[in-house]
Order: sequence, then C-alpha cells, then structure tokens
Amino acid sequence: MLTSFRDLKADPQIRRSEHITHWEKTRKAAASIAAGLSLSGVNKRFDNRHAVNDFSFDIKPGEIISLLGPSGCGKSTLLRMIAGIERPDSGRIVIGDIEVSSTGRFLPPEQRGVGLMFQDFALFPHMNVIDNVAFGLKRLGRAVARREATAVLTRMGLADYARAYPHLLSGGQQQRVALARAIAPRPGVLLMDEPFSGLDARLRHEIRNETLAILNEVGATAIFVTHDPEEAMRLSDRIAVMSRGSLVQAGTVDELYHKPHNIYVAETFSELNIIPCRIISGWAVGPMGRFRAQEGLEGEVMLCLRPHQITIKDEADGVAARVLQNFTVGHETLMELGVSGLEKPLIIRTDAAHARPGGSEVNLSVNTENALFFPRP
Repeated sequence: MLTSFRDLKADPQIRRSEHITHWEKTRKAAASIAAGLSLSGVNKRFDNRHAVNDFSFDIKPGEIISLLGPSGCGKSTLLRMIAGIERPDSGRIVIGDIEVSSTGRFLPPEQRGVGLMFQDFALFPHMNVIDNVAFGLKRLGRAVARREATAVLTRMGLADYARAYPHLLSGGQQQRVALARAIAPRPGVLLMDEPFSGLDARLRHEIRNETLAILNEVGATAIFVTHDPEEAMRLSDRIAVMSRGSLVQAGTVDELYHKPHNIYVAETFSELNIIPCRIISGWAVGPMGRFRAQEGLEGEVMLCLRPHQITIKDEADGVAARVLQNFTVGHETLMELGVSGLEKPLIIRTDAAHARPGGSEVNLSVNTENALFFPRP
C-alpha cells in the first residue's frame, strides 16, 4: 500500500528534522565533496581482446564527463574498473588523493567513495523505496539513514512512494529512485552506466534535465557512459570519445565538433559528406570544385562537408547534381544528390521551400569556411 508523505511524518523512525524540512522547501540536494580522478595507462583484456587499451585521462573535481562510443568499445568496462567491480590488468587509478588501483594495490568498491547507477537501475525488488535508498547509509544507523533517505526522496518528488516496491513504479520513477540511492551517501564520484537508455524519448529528455540539475546541486564529479552523442553534448563539460578500448580524443563539445582529430570523431557528432580530393599548392581540387585547403596538407585527402554546408542555388552556376530522393524529417527535408565523380550520394538538409522532387537537376553552392580535411587512408 502506498504511503503519503503526511503519513511518513508520523512515523518516528523517519520523522524529519528541521534540516530536512528546509530541504523540502528549497528542493536542494545536499552537497558532496567532489573528488578528482586520474587514470594512467589502464588496461583490461578478456581472452585475447583488449577491452581497455592504455587508457589515460584526468578529470577535475566537479566535472561532468561522458565516455562516448559504440557498444563494445570499453566504456562500461572502464567504468567498472573505476568503481572497483573489475580489476585492471595494469595501470593506475587515483580518486581524490587515494590510489585505489595499481600494481599490488586494489581497494574494494565500498572504500572508494563512489556512487553507482546502472542501466537496469538494479533496485532490490524485495525492499521498498526508502529501504533501497537507505541501503548505502547503514553506517549512519537506521534512524539517521532513513531520515537522510527521506530527504533525498523529497528532492526527487518521490516522498509519497517511500513504502512502495519497485515493481509498482514507472520506469521514470525507478530511475529517480536509482539516482536517489546513488547520491544519498554523497559520493565524491558518481558513475552512471547508460542511465537513460530504457526510457522513451520524451521521458528521457525530462529525466536527463532533472539529473543534470541535481548533479549541479550536489557538486559531485560525474561520469556518464553513453553511445548517444546528443546526450553527451547536453550533459557534459567534456567528452572522452572511445574506440576499440582506446581514448581517441577528449575535449569540450566545441573542440570535438570544430577540431576533430580524425573522421571517426567528426562523424560521431555530425553527418558528413566525405569527398576525395587532391591538394596541389594549397588548393583542394575534386568533384565539388576547387577550394583553399588547410596549411600543411598536400596530396590525396578527404574533404568532409556537413549537410548544412551544401545548399541548392537558384542560379545556373555551381556544382551540377541530380536529386535522387528526399525525405521529410520534421521541419526539414533530407535530400540525397548524385554528383559526377562521387561514388556515394551527397546528403543535404534544407527547408521545404528549397526542396526539389526526385529526378530534378539542380546546382549546388558549397561553403568550405569550416570544411574538414583529413589524409586519405
């Protein structure tokens, strides 16, 4: 039977203090002491496969970091090694000023000061909500643990569900309970493994925003694992892009979008039209015309243009193309265009006023101001 917050106030075991009443009024989460994190040459193999390969990265106290990459690239394994659930084969992990993993040293999870939130929430089905949240607070004693758990549930808007069991809650409510349990001990580092993947798009957006607000209140260092670039860009101070167990590039959203180290990173954050060119005396020459190239490049390269850099012209000059097909994508039209000399169609996005039907002959204008050039593989 669900219990209202009014009933909870009468329970002497979880009666709120004046401190928690203040929480209820301000809806602010209690602060953590954020810890920095340093990973140096961390490796993990499973059989003959490198799950994590010589991974080094430093995270400042209070930063929100995303580990971004496709399934199987080592994100979750790295998170589990930070948590102490997996033991690295080699390398060093330092949380705050404590070395938690190195040659000859390995601290268990409960001694690392980290909070964990898993993809499936991992709530205990035989415990009600308040006992789930209080589980990591046993050292405080039952009365204090339940009081702290009540305070966190109030911040999450879940006080009325304190005595409910997880199976009675919606997916969004279970996610909030899992987050409440993770932050209740006020960890220095909060680790979250694809925490929003099980939610529908509308609820994912809502819960993601709420989680970010709570993290900003708590102030803990947070590390997200995600394969969704948009989610990483919305949540993170910096993003670490991974591939095949290795760190490919780390930086802010602006750094990764405007100055990617390679095509893999560029494609992670945007659709790309990849066009072979030859650079001669500072000019790139290819199927899309002749353009100024970046200094220092010469010979065979790949010119990368994002869809918004190619537009349909009303004038007769420009690059000749044929419309192969188009698709309505919300307020935009996505068009595939055939250009002489290109094996793959160009992809552009335009508004309905500039869209053309399949089979139309069009002329294209190309903006190469922020074009990306990479050596041809």
